Amino acid sequence: MQKKVVYSISAILGLSILSLVALRLWDERADRMEWARLSASQRTSPAVYDPVMVADLPEPAQRFFSFAIKPGTPLLTVAEIDMAGEFSLGTRDNPDYQAMDARQILAAPTGFVWKVRMPGVVAVSGSDTGSWTRFRILGLIPVARMGGDTDHARAAYGRYVAEAVFWTPAALLPGPGVVWETVDDHTARVTVSHLGLSQAVDLKVDGDGRPIKVHFMRWSDANPERTHRLQPFGGRLSDFREVQGFRLPFNVEAGNMFGTDDYFVFFKAEVMAIRFPLPGS
Repeated sequence: MQKKVVYSISAILGLSILSLVALRLWDERADRMEWARLSASQRTSPAVYDPVMVADLPEPAQRFFSFAIKPGTPLLTVAEIDMAGEFSLGTRDNPDYQAMDARQILAAPTGFVWKVRMPGVVAVSGSDTGSWTRFRILGLIPVARMGGDTDHARAAYGRYVAEAVFWTPAALLPGPGVVWETVDDHTARVTVSHLGLSQAVDLKVDGDGRPIKVHFMRWSDANPERTHRLQPFGGRLSDFREVQGFRLPFNVEAGNMFGTDDYFVFFKAEVMAIRFPLPGS
């Protein structure tokens, strides 16, 4: 009798582990497929940057593009970003920062994939995209699986439009679905609309056009009520380096309630590399 119980428990455990392995493989396949889809959206024969393209924009936006894109730069809009840094798994009062390393593909306004590992005492890994957020511990056990609804899509859209402002500036040049307006002498607002989603982002630049701050109202449930609503979000940018004709920040910190006394930095990224690959490369 005891042997039968042991065999039954072993069989259940074995099936459970196999199911978790199968789920992880399925998730990884979905990550790869989404990454490939976004990579394929890179322009194969891009135009090159000419300051005349932004001549009608608000002065702070002109200043930004003059800093961010060298004349003659191929206007690639899809970037792959390798990063390290810290990510909070806690709260403002107890942030519980964990070391992280991550890879991201950013293809605004189409989408993004962020794959992260946090090799702490209890290792956490997973991915975040416009369609899902999936995290697991010890490489197998799911601890967060969400997405597939309008709230998630709207929240994710805010993130990758804001990141496009400083990591893929060519995606925010004037064109269909992209509108710039003046906020003040050093701040311009860009509104990006795509497939029923719309996000406005404010970009503050210094006298040279260097983007130093990005902030916007993000659709989020990061509040005590866990209710989705518009809340301040934003971050600061520094350590600018040239990549394939673009000048981009290699240090980014961001968090909820930006610009208020409740600002909480939960994301601290040190970029290791940025690439603008061509399709098939």
